[in-house]
Amino acid sequence: MKTLIHNDWQTVLAPVFAGPEYAQLHQFLKAEYASHQVYPEMHHIFQAFEWTSFADTKVVILGQDPYHNPGQAVGASFAVAPGVPLPPSLQNIYKELQSDLGIAPVTHGYLKAWAEQGVLLLNTVLTVRAGAANSHQHHGWETLTDAAIAALADRGGVVFILWGSAAKAKLPLIDQTKNGVVTAPHPSPLSAYRGFFGSKPFSTTNALLQQMGEQPIDWRLPTTP
Repeated sequence: MKTLIHNDWQTVLAPVFAGPEYAQLHQFLKAEYASHQVYPEMHHIFQAFEWTSFADTKVVILGQDPYHNPGQAVGASFAVAPGVPLPPSLQNIYKELQSDLGIAPVTHGYLKAWAEQGVLLLNTVLTVRAGAANSHQHHGWETLTDAAIAALADRGGVVFILWGSAAKAKLPLIDQTKNGVVTAPHPSPLSAYRGFFGSKPFSTTNALLQQMGEQPIDWRLPTTP
């Protein structure tokens, strides 16, 4: 089998890669990338898994699907490439981070420093057609990302940060006797004032990690990516 992810996720997800749904997804993606602008770039599709191995994952921040505007998506939920203006949802995440932990916002949205500490920046769907949010839903990605969530939940010792209804829909996959869960409305401008602001997800996550005997995350980002 071709290696798609260059760490232990390849083994964890091998049954999905070998299955019929992934074969159909692969054909769908070949056609989409050939005939449309699709984000992220093909070699960044599995970036979240590349940045944070299965063994190292302590926290999952679950998004919906990649940003669909030019130059934004890097294959990691809520993150954008260096030099790209901050999307509104990420601006709101930074506002809540400052309110929660007093950490001043940085001017970039490259979240790799979180990933390197064990924060898996996962979307439920890993690709999107330009300008068309949710355009790659229900083509097979959910089988793979559900398998990743379920494998982590079965291993235990993970805090799942679920923002918005799409992320909260994954709750049945998570054994809450072995893992922590932090939920809130989505940080988008449409819903951030309905309970995302003031939800203190970062301090809550760190408290849960410490209860499970794990080191907390240093949520400060470098001033330059």
